[in-house]
Amino acid sequence: MLIGALAQTVGLPSQTIRFYERRGLLHPPIRGGNGYRCYDDAAITRLDLIRAAQAAGLTLAQIRGIVDLRDHGEAPCTHVAELIDSKLVDVRRRLSELTALEAELEQLRERGRRLDPADCTNTDVCHILARHG
Repeated sequence: MLIGALAQTVGLPSQTIRFYERRGLLHPPIRGGNGYRCYDDAAITRLDLIRAAQAAGLTLAQIRGIVDLRDHGEAPCTHVAELIDSKLVDVRRRLSELTALEAELEQLRERGRRLDPADCTNTDVCHILARHG
């Protein structure tokens, strides 16, 4: 199939497919006599994998590592599991940070509701955000 048909099938712009080719995520397609790219069903499978990996939060470099393992005849499952474990640790850390930020914002919102803007001094840019001991 031509790149336009592939793009429509997988729901990606043709430019994205070309980008993935340049980054080594997608095998270079066979070129027809007219120079057009001709893709097979393996390209659909690979693009589906790329999208699923991105949805899981993996970077293009990490995805490249996965497809390189597969392209060299190795099953990348152990590597993928390690990447997912690492991503999960990162997500949990970020959730903890966001929970702390949420609590801080709640406190600032409550402070803002209690304070009178007329009480703001010239030295305070905004007394809601000013440090109070």
